[in-house]
Parts: sequence; structure tokens; C-alpha cells
Amino acid sequence: MYSLEDRTVAVEAHISASPARVWALASDITVPPRFSGELQSAEWLDGAEGPRVGARFSGRNHNEHMGEWTTTSEVAEADEPHAFAWHVLLPDGRRVATWRFDLRAEDGGTVLRQSMAVGPDPGPMDELAAERPERARRILEKRLTMLEEGMRATVDGIRGLAEG
Repeated sequence: MYSLEDRTVAVEAHISASPARVWALASDITVPPRFSGELQSAEWLDGAEGPRVGARFSGRNHNEHMGEWTTTSEVAEADEPHAFAWHVLLPDGRRVATWRFDLRAEDGGTVLRQSMAVGPDPGPMDELAAERPERARRILEKRLTMLEEGMRATVDGIRGLAEG
């Protein structure tokens, strides 16, 4: 589900595995590229070896409509086994998106929720919308729909690994 008003998207699934097992997968930055159609690879930067607040990682992305690009992200929260969150940064330090996994124990398993919020700083999507104000709403709808599809594939992929 996505919201145009607050520019967010979120998906969730119940997984028949412990929060610790699910968190180990959700906080492993090499797992989402296995399932996402857009994120191709991710690797820790600056000698980081795992999720900790302040650690940075790069992500290589590809999308048929947007081409290829690389992002740098900084871990904002690493609360095992409850949450893993990061900010996507532009080279000038602007935070253009916040992504997160939230986990909660439920019914003998774990509910895994992945969400993304655009901003708080303006980014490429805002620039494109400003260039084409008559299409701004459609641009945002299309992008949030694409992100939702990738997130659903990621959460379902994590479920498959955790339950397998």
C-alpha cells in the first residue's frame, strides 16, 4: 500500500520464523538484491562489516525507466531483532529517502514490515516533478507502485528464506 499524501509505501507479511531469524535476513544488505527487481547489489563501505548505526553501504540499482545509478546509505537504526533502518543520501548529504524493516513477534512467528518514506530532503523525484508539474502526481504514483512491487518481492523472498 502506498500513500501519495505522505509519500510512503509499505508492505508486510507474517513469517513462520523467530524475530531473530527474520532480523538476521532483513539486516543483511546482500539479501534484498536477490529478490528486488531494482536493487542489483549492496556492499558495506568504510570497513563496516554489518548493521550498526552510522555504518554506510552502497547500493547499485537498475530500472528500465531510470537507467542505472548507485546510492550511498547510512544506517539510522539497528535494533536487533526489532528494526533496521537507513537513510539514502545524495553526495551533498541530503536524505532523500528512509527505508526500514520493522519486526514484531506474533502468532508464533514474526510480522515483517518493510517501508519507505520519500524525503525529508528533496531528491531526483522532486526535481523531475518540478520540471513536469502537470505530471507530478502521476510520476509519484508510478514510482511508489514500482517500489511497492520490489518491496513485496523482497519481503516474500525473506519469508521464503526464513521458513525454508
